[in-house]
Amino acid sequence: MGLDVGFIPYNPDGWGPPEAATAPPSLGGGSASVPFAPFSRSDKLGRIADWTRNPPGPGAFAAARDTVFDFAGLEDSVGLASADDASFRLVDGKPPPRHPRFGPRWRFQQRPQLPQRRDEEVEARRREAEKERARRDRHWQQNRRTHHQFNRGGPSSSSAKPSVDIQPEWSVKEQIPFSSFSKLSFAVADQPEDLLVCGAVEFYDRAFDRVTPRAERRLERFKSRNFFKVTTTDDPVIRRLAENDTATVFATDTILAALMCAPRSVQSWDIVIQRVGNKLFFDKRDGSQLDLLTVNETAQEPLPEAKEDMNSAHSLAVEATYVNQNFSQQVLLRNGEKVTFDEPNPFATEGEEAASVAYRYRRWKLDDETSLVARCEVHAVNVDPRGERQFLTLNALNEFDPKVTGVDWRKKLETQRGAVLATELKNNANKLARWTAQALLAGADMMKLGYVSRLHPRDHYNHSILSVIGYKPRDFAAQINLNTANMWGIVKSIVDVCMKLGEGKYVLVKDPVKPQVRLYEVPNDAFENDYVEEPLPEEEQVRPFSEDVDATAQEMDAAAEAEATGTTAGAEGDAEKSGEAAAV
Repeated sequence: MGLDVGFIPYNPDGWGPPEAATAPPSLGGGSASVPFAPFSRSDKLGRIADWTRNPPGPGAFAAARDTVFDFAGLEDSVGLASADDASFRLVDGKPPPRHPRFGPRWRFQQRPQLPQRRDEEVEARRREAEKERARRDRHWQQNRRTHHQFNRGGPSSSSAKPSVDIQPEWSVKEQIPFSSFSKLSFAVADQPEDLLVCGAVEFYDRAFDRVTPRAERRLERFKSRNFFKVTTTDDPVIRRLAENDTATVFATDTILAALMCAPRSVQSWDIVIQRVGNKLFFDKRDGSQLDLLTVNETAQEPLPEAKEDMNSAHSLAVEATYVNQNFSQQVLLRNGEKVTFDEPNPFATEGEEAASVAYRYRRWKLDDETSLVARCEVHAVNVDPRGERQFLTLNALNEFDPKVTGVDWRKKLETQRGAVLATELKNNANKLARWTAQALLAGADMMKLGYVSRLHPRDHYNHSILSVIGYKPRDFAAQINLNTANMWGIVKSIVDVCMKLGEGKYVLVKDPVKPQVRLYEVPNDAFENDYVEEPLPEEEQVRPFSEDVDATAQEMDAAAEAEATGTTAGAEGDAEKSGEAAAV
C-alpha cells in the first residue's frame, strides 16, 4: 500500500499555485475550486486551533477536543488578540547610539552616592537658585525704579547731586576722567621729614584685642572730649610753615586721602584749591562731605534717600562718624598717662579736654621745585615686645542691618572673619582705602579696625564692639590692591595742573554720576559769609559736622535717658502693684 500524497497542481507559468486550480475529487470533487487570497507580511493572522485553552471544569475534558476549534466566545478571542497586540514590538534595525563611556558623567555615576550627601547637594542647589532669583529680582526692581524716574522726568536722587551747588558763573578749567588716573605712577621718598608733632595721645588697651561677639563691649559716649576737623588754611601751624616758605603745597591727610582714592569713590565730594603766589592750599568747605564717613558707598544696593529714615545715606554717615569717634576713645587706657609732643593741641583752648590725637606735620619732596606738607593724625601709641613705641590709627566699621549686607557679624566674625572683611571691602571700598592712605601718610605702625554693631537693627542709638583686629598699613594696602605709586601719581598730576593756573580760587568736584572730576574757577569770595549764592533746598543742605554730631549725640542721650526713665517708672509701678496685692 503506497502513500497517497494527493493532488498537487502544477503551474508551468511560474512559482506558486496556478491561478485556477482544480480540486481533486477527494476534496470536493470535480471542478470545485478553492480560492487563494494573497496576503502581505503586515497583515495579522488569526488562530486555526488553540490547544492551550483549559477546560472550565473536571467534567469538561471530553468537550475539550471540540473547543480547540471553537472561537465563538467573542470575549475570549478579543482578550487574546489584545494580549498579542500588547506583546507585539517593532524591531529597529538601526544600531543604538554609542555614548562616551569615559567622562565626568560616567565617572561620577559609577559610585552610588549616599542619600544624605545627595540631599545636601539638592538643598545647596535649591539655596543657590533662591539666591540667584533674589538677585535677579533686586536687579529688576532697581532697573525698574531707575526707568520710572527717567520716564517721569522727576528730580534725581540725592546721591546723584553734586556736593556743592554749581553756579552759572563758574567756568570749567579741567575735566579729568578716572580712567587716566589708573595709568599714573610717581615715586616719593618712603621716609618723609617730620617738621613738628603736636598734641597728646594715650596708650592703646590691649584687652580689646580679646573682645569677641560672645564677650562684646557696650560702646560708650564721650561727650566731654572735643574732636577738631580744621581745614588747611585755618590751621595756625600750617600758616606759620607757609610764612617760612617751608613748602609750596599744603593739605591735610583727609584731603590727600580723598584725592589718592578718588577712582574708588562713588558719591560726590569737593575740595577747594587756593593759589596764592607760588603756593597751593587744598581746603575743604565747612560742612563738607569729607567730614562724614560714608556707609555702603560702593555697594550694589542703594540706600534709602529720605533723610528721616535711620538707614538713609545721610543718617548712616552721621551715625558712622559718631561711632568712629567714640570707638577711638574707648579702646584707650584711661589711667591719666599720656604721651606729649613738641607742642600742645593747636586747636584746643585752655581748660578744654581734647580727644586723644597727635598731629604730625610731615613734608614730602615731589620734585626739585615742589614740596608738600600735610597734617597727619595718629590716635594712640603702643609699646611692642621690643620696647619700641608704635603709632596707631583707630577706626570702626559699623553694622546697621545684617539683612542688607547678608552677613551677620555676630555669627560670622569668629568663624568666617575673612568673609566679613571681604563684604566690607565690597561695600565700603572707598572708606577702607582712605583709612589705609591716611595711616600710610601718618607713618602709623599699625591700624586697628573695630567692628561695631547695633544692639538691634532698629536701634541706632546703642552699639556694641564685637571685635578689634590690627593690620599693618602696607600689608593691608597690598591686600586691598592700593598702589602707593599710583596714589602719589594722582596727587602729583593734580598739583601740576593747578600750578599752571593763575592766582585765584578753584574747586575740584567729583561728578555725582560719571567717574570723573571737574576743576572750576570760582570767585575769591566763594564759600565765605559775604558770598551770596543760590541756597539749596532745606532738605538737601548738609549741616556743619560739629552741629550734626552734637545734635545726634543729644538725640541719643535723650533717647537713652527716656528709655532708662521708662524702665525705672515701670519697675516702681510693678513694685506698688505688688505691695497693694500683698496688703490685700
